[in-house]
Amino acid sequence: MGDQVEMGDAVSAAPVDELMHGAAAAGGGSNDAFAAVEGNGNGNGHVSEAMEGQVQEQAAEEQPPVVDLEALTPEEERLWNVVKEDAADFNSWTSLIQEAEKLEVLSKVEKTYDAFLAEFPLCYGYWKKYADHELKLGSSEKVVDVYERAVKAVTYSVDMWMNYCTYAMEKFEDPEAIRGLFERGISFVGTDYLSHLLWDKYLEFEHMRSEWSRVAQIYTRILQVPLQQLDRYHASFRHFAYSHPLTELMTDEESEASKAAAAPKDSPPGDQEITTVPETDGVTEPAKPAEVTLEPSGTEDLEKYVAVREEFYKTSKEWDAKIRDFEIAIRRPYFHVRPLDDAQLGNWHKYLDFIEKEGGIEKTIKLYERCLIACANYSEYWVRYVHRMDEEGKIESALDALHRASSTFVKRRPEIHLFAARYQEQLADIKGARASYEVLSNSLAPGLLEAIVKHANFEKRQGNGDTACSLFESALELGKIKEDSRARAVLYIQYARFLDQVLKSPEKARKVYSTALDSLPSSKTLLEASHHPGISEVEYVNSLVDKAIAPSKIEGSSVLSAADREELSIIRLEFVDSFGSVEDVKKSEARHVEYFPPPKSTVESKKRPSLDNSVPDRAKVHKPYVGATATAPVTGPPAYSGQTQWNTFAPQAGYAQQSQGWQQPPIQQPTPPVQSQQWNQGYAAHQGGYAGYGGYTSYGPPQQQAPVPQQPPYGGYGQGYPQQEVNGWSSGGW
Repeated sequence: MGDQVEMGDAVSAAPVDELMHGAAAAGGGSNDAFAAVEGNGNGNGHVSEAMEGQVQEQAAEEQPPVVDLEALTPEEERLWNVVKEDAADFNSWTSLIQEAEKLEVLSKVEKTYDAFLAEFPLCYGYWKKYADHELKLGSSEKVVDVYERAVKAVTYSVDMWMNYCTYAMEKFEDPEAIRGLFERGISFVGTDYLSHLLWDKYLEFEHMRSEWSRVAQIYTRILQVPLQQLDRYHASFRHFAYSHPLTELMTDEESEASKAAAAPKDSPPGDQEITTVPETDGVTEPAKPAEVTLEPSGTEDLEKYVAVREEFYKTSKEWDAKIRDFEIAIRRPYFHVRPLDDAQLGNWHKYLDFIEKEGGIEKTIKLYERCLIACANYSEYWVRYVHRMDEEGKIESALDALHRASSTFVKRRPEIHLFAARYQEQLADIKGARASYEVLSNSLAPGLLEAIVKHANFEKRQGNGDTACSLFESALELGKIKEDSRARAVLYIQYARFLDQVLKSPEKARKVYSTALDSLPSSKTLLEASHHPGISEVEYVNSLVDKAIAPSKIEGSSVLSAADREELSIIRLEFVDSFGSVEDVKKSEARHVEYFPPPKSTVESKKRPSLDNSVPDRAKVHKPYVGATATAPVTGPPAYSGQTQWNTFAPQAGYAQQSQGWQQPPIQQPTPPVQSQQWNQGYAAHQGGYAGYGGYTSYGPPQQQAPVPQQPPYGGYGQGYPQQEVNGWSSGGW
């Protein structure tokens, strides 16, 4: 059903049947949600001093009261401060909404809902509540405006369209306007497996008007869609068809076509052709079965009319048999801030695999959009969608998905910004790529090693060597880096290698090593790393690594272990990222995924594992971005040494049930904070060439936060990048 909320998960201020996902956030920061809250400007125009008092008195009588922050109750003010400090605190938002609703002051309700829905635009139940408040306290124009914003924010929600159409049936006077709204909704969600809610409303509307030919058309369209309740519609159609004369079932166009086709009497019935509706994914156009030989009366003609629909039904049942298991496994099709279990995450990937292979591009797009309601907090699905659209040549759609991900749904996840930077660079959007890196370095994850190195390599590719060096130097001055000696050592090594092997400045590299050893004289890692020789060319290194990691014997040697081959491939990724072009990076990462595809999700009903410190340091800094989805822990290759050379690839030890309402959570005792969880090696097995867009470290579960007292925990929209230690040094987010 798009995005319902479990009945046991929340308690709302309105009845459940009144709750059914906002203005899509236009910017990436949490301050965007408060644009409508900060101040109320007055613009009453210029009046003479003599009339000023009278005008103000009249305005006070005619205009509704203006509510500003000073007029807030103490509890409202407290909650506003909480959500301004942490815009991802879902529980405090819902408490703030309750406070605003108690007073029934429309301006307060509007400001609260506008700010909340900018952060959580997929909460269709709150859109419904917002529209209900506008209906009660505002005007019909505002109700329509809220619904229009809602269907723009959560376009592929069956429930949202059903609620909007229900309102239209009650309030709109023009039947064509109502019918047009139904058609808009059907064009987006009419093929959803649970779209019977909207189809039922559409049938009800035409039944109420006794538009029997339109009812018959709707049934004809439904029978071409593999819905969950297809059998019910089939039985209903047969009852309906045999309860009305054929003349009532056929449209005027069909009747005219039937009469025209029946005019020639010299051709035998066996030669008469019955055409069918071309197969499409959508149901935006009414099916037009051309029973051209039918006469508008008689049992035989009616049987022929029904027989065409029976063929539609049969075809739909065949497709239903293929997708039923995938659909049944989707236990939470709606948005929620709590994490999904691995069984459902894996099922979405498998379902997408199937549809991409057999369903065509329209079915693929609609399934991705459904997936990104339930899985909105997971970067891997956004990345996969961008890649798919890119492969199909739909760059505009790819960029739209990337914008939604990085500005709203996973905007606090470092990996989505790293992916965005790489993808934008490949599209020659240098300004956009640089902006994505700056989001990480300036606010989201300053000191994140992967972001620093990749940003510097990016600037090097643009010919900005001095800028690249300044990035390293600025990072070394960060307080969080200075406080962690292991992180500083790794960053010094990366900087020295960059100077020596990328910028060809060995003297500067030696100075960096000297400075580092003066600062960290007891660092074994620095002592080992300070004797690196030069490098080989990218093409030569690639040829060596390809030969070494190919799953076959090397001349004069036995087959390398899988861990050794993967380690060599990871070293190559780091090398190519530093010295190669963006195309070199793309090819190397694609080759890595081809040879070392991590396993698919298979764990049943188990949350993601906690932080796994067993993955080698190099793998955490340089590996192709494959989303973050695999569930079973993956045993990584051995840790690599600070002595590993660019042209010497021997791995060494060293550093390394569904309600129809969005409800308010029940009051509970304080709950322990949600523990951070570790993404493992990712979903490369499902993504093929996806890795061509950058080797990004996985950063844990979807955005999470610790729950506040008296509310159950919600897992989404966490606070930035969790600190973790990997093989003795922090890998990021210090």
